[in-house]
Amino acid sequence: MSEAPELSESEAFAAEHALGVLTSAERRQAEARMAAEPAFAALVEDWRERLTPMSEGLGVISPPQNLWLRIERSLGANDNAPIQRMVRFWRGATAGSLTLAAASIAAAVMLANRAPVVVQGPPATGQLLDASLVSQSGAPVPLFVAAYDPTRKALIVTSLVTPNNDPAHVHELWVIPADGKPRPLGILEPGKTKAIPMPEKLLPSLAAGSALAVSLEPPGGSPKIDAPTGPITAIGKLAKI
Repeated sequence: MSEAPELSESEAFAAEHALGVLTSAERRQAEARMAAEPAFAALVEDWRERLTPMSEGLGVISPPQNLWLRIERSLGANDNAPIQRMVRFWRGATAGSLTLAAASIAAAVMLANRAPVVVQGPPATGQLLDASLVSQSGAPVPLFVAAYDPTRKALIVTSLVTPNNDPAHVHELWVIPADGKPRPLGILEPGKTKAIPMPEKLLPSLAAGSALAVSLEPPGGSPKIDAPTGPITAIGKLAKI
């Protein structure tokens, strides 16, 4: 039986991004490479398809209410540092051992966070979505990345903008569904991640094909409640994960 070939640096990096074990700085680097390098983006998608079968057949469970708080506290600055250190050896791994390691780490994380009593619950409504919001001028480099979690009914948005770059203005996030009417979602702080709970009336707006846009507004946000007044600095469409 022939041995599996060793992974290149790009292949290992793509696999780590697909599994979600990179630090925040590395995630930004990976998102930028995906936007600029179609070949690297294809590698990430290929690994996502390889890793997807690991989740097949798993039942949906309802975690305890304080689980997310426990996870956030254990992750410190949300850098995935402990897990990230565990998988540094992937750089020289073979394709076969990488897949096995990914499955092992995924299983370990599931067991570590399992509640003492697990109650079978109904499936979450909606679907996982993500979007990369890129500049409307210059190179198509992501300025914001967003993901919708239907279990928490929250939109998780990370700003990749340098802090204190323009203290006279704020970034306001909007969702633009199929009807073309913008709905305000809140103010984003440069360089930080924000979880935005979605009210029931806005859930239908978060669908594949809907656009997320960020406008430059005066402090406090747009004077209008139904439309941005400043220029659109970044925009991207939600897509199924």
